[in-house]
Amino acid sequence: MTDGIRTAEVTAWLSDRAWDIEEPLSFDLIAGGRSNLTYRVRDAQGRSWALRRPPLHLVLPTAHDVAREHRVLDALSTSGVPVPSVIGLCTDPAVNGSPFFVMDFVEGHILRTTEDVEAIAPSSRKEIARNMSEVLVMLHDLDPDSVGLADFGRREGYLERQIRRWSEQYEKTQTGDSISTALVDEVSHRLLYRLPTQERTAIVHGDYRIDNIILEGDASVKAVLDWELCTLGDPLADLGLLMVYWTQPGEAHPLVENSATAAQGMSSRDEVLKYYTSASTLDLTDLDYYVAFSRWKLACILQGVYARYKAGAGAGDQSNVVDYPSRVRHLLEAGLGLLT
Repeated sequence: MTDGIRTAEVTAWLSDRAWDIEEPLSFDLIAGGRSNLTYRVRDAQGRSWALRRPPLHLVLPTAHDVAREHRVLDALSTSGVPVPSVIGLCTDPAVNGSPFFVMDFVEGHILRTTEDVEAIAPSSRKEIARNMSEVLVMLHDLDPDSVGLADFGRREGYLERQIRRWSEQYEKTQTGDSISTALVDEVSHRLLYRLPTQERTAIVHGDYRIDNIILEGDASVKAVLDWELCTLGDPLADLGLLMVYWTQPGEAHPLVENSATAAQGMSSRDEVLKYYTSASTLDLTDLDYYVAFSRWKLACILQGVYARYKAGAGAGDQSNVVDYPSRVRHLLEAGLGLLT
């Protein structure tokens, strides 16, 4: 049995749903996942699928809902937004102990480090940001009703609900070396005080960044991954988070060390914004607020990841997160700086 997978039961379940599958199946944890766990499933013919399930430990209420992730992927399958095709969802705990879903395994480039960018021709590297921005605008322009997501979330008050939710999640994931809740509370109070008006209700990905994108060789977006935080809400929250993750060369406290976005020939943050605004009609006057919100929210999320790691989560993925407390502090302080 692979950690997190009951091999015999999941094999039987998948064999009933995938055409011409040839046993035995192998299940390999894909490194890098710090939230819902992703496994590459292979059959004896070499065909591949991806299986998503919640973490093994410290799963908070309303978090890691793979059924919601499955639903949004299914809804977007004919929307034009590139997503993997889903095979099926299992909610029967007798099969694997927790819900999971299976989707096609999409081959392509996932850019996490500057070295990964070497697989992309220098002449195409700026096109990555342009294509990512255009896909994000396409998502934000979709009418949720038209793809069957009318009831996927409340349409108004997105930011306020998010602030209250993640404040509660931070409280529930305290560890002995956690940053004081006073700093978290100060940023959240300022965010609530300065709430901007939500210009539009859109489908919000919730974690849109370069390493959640699968690229083809020409730098076009082949699939967008990791939809577990998706809901209805304010689309500029996605753009604010993309700005936080879009690390540039020479930053004092980069969120991601050796990030692909800092590689030679990649677009700057200003260029990413230019690509987005050229395709969108949204007003970006309050973008600093959304960047501050995203830094604060990400700090709360990283605290949860760190707490799960300390509790033994990861299904064998021993990726180093010991510096997360300092990252949480830097994110909170940087967010506060944008609100003062």
